Amino acid sequence: MSIVVSVEHVSKSYKLGQIGAGTLNEDIQSFWARLRGKEDPTKKIHDQHEDGSIHVALRDVSFDVIEGEVLGIVGKNGAGKSTLLKILSSITSPTSGTIKMRGRVASLLEVGTGFHPELSGRENIFLNGAILGMTRNEVARKFDEIVEFSGVSKFIDTPVKRYSSGMYVRLAFAVAAHLEPEILIVDEVLAVGDADFQKKCMGKMKDVSVGEGRTVLFVSHNMEAVKNLCNRVVLLDKGGVIEIGNPSATINTYFRRNSSLFSHIKYEAENAPGNDLIKLLSADIQLSEGDVLDIRHAFTFNFVFILSQNFDEFNYSLNMYGVTGEHIFNSQSVSFKAQKGQLKASCTIPANLMNNGDYTFSIMAVNKNSIPLFNFTDVLRFEIFDDRQHEKWFGEIGGAVRPKLDWKV
Repeated sequence: MSIVVSVEHVSKSYKLGQIGAGTLNEDIQSFWARLRGKEDPTKKIHDQHEDGSIHVALRDVSFDVIEGEVLGIVGKNGAGKSTLLKILSSITSPTSGTIKMRGRVASLLEVGTGFHPELSGRENIFLNGAILGMTRNEVARKFDEIVEFSGVSKFIDTPVKRYSSGMYVRLAFAVAAHLEPEILIVDEVLAVGDADFQKKCMGKMKDVSVGEGRTVLFVSHNMEAVKNLCNRVVLLDKGGVIEIGNPSATINTYFRRNSSLFSHIKYEAENAPGNDLIKLLSADIQLSEGDVLDIRHAFTFNFVFILSQNFDEFNYSLNMYGVTGEHIFNSQSVSFKAQKGQLKASCTIPANLMNNGDYTFSIMAVNKNSIPLFNFTDVLRFEIFDDRQHEKWFGEIGGAVRPKLDWKV
């Protein structure tokens, strides 16, 4: 397959505190403040940088994208993802390095991109087609399909400035995906839409890539979507490329670099999380064997709470999550009478249940009417290991759990 996007040693720096620092509005504010000898009202932005003048958004970024590939771009906020997409979309230019792209590019970077607010949805569809170099007849052939996909047919002749953000995004994505660009660039903007539309968009991007051989560059904080949609993933951090490769492996690297793992916490009563009824004083993980959490060994969560009153009926609900946010399981304690003062609780996870990986859990205290007293979220973050490397001849095992079950053959 041929290379349709080539990024070679691209860097991008912004000079802060002077004309050209950001938006035109910010530039005017800074200039007017300097004329009057006043403090720069945009200075709070610049103070985040060590030298107060130069911000390096991208550092020597290089990668290629082949035709028909869906390439994910991930990284925490400020990693340089949006800057890279703006360069690829020709919204801004790199400070150094070169970008080579073969084919028409359609971008969906933020609500409002590419639409004229005074024009109707219908007029904006044809305007976007013209920008992509399509004839009016070519756009007209796709028009009904675009409107049906977007679900805004009732408002298609209304100026888009009157659209809700969800309507705006639905139409913008429909236009970008259906007007046959060779390269489709999509940022986190899809998070504005509802869950059904997001699922619809994911399916369309897969169809565009697999069925039509077009190329998609996709930025998202939804790691499950990235994992399911993308062929490869680029991990950015502080403007540089950390890793390029298999989605699962690269996403694991992302979480290992950015999630702070902690297997015990302790608070003083006055600053403990909770409310007037219940507070969490401490939580820890107790190992049954060894000095690391291994999939073959049981482990126990221990909690100490402080209650401000007696409860006739009381129970706990423990929820475990993967670090990408997927809900692994829920376990509820039996109901019991709880006395005012310190209350200790524990819950044991049996051996050979969990898969290896990073996890977090939340615990909710509930009264007799099933009304939550407090939900303690992300109480602990921890990693479960699989040290049986010699047994993994068949490769990585998928799934959130991998129970050891009784087999009869």
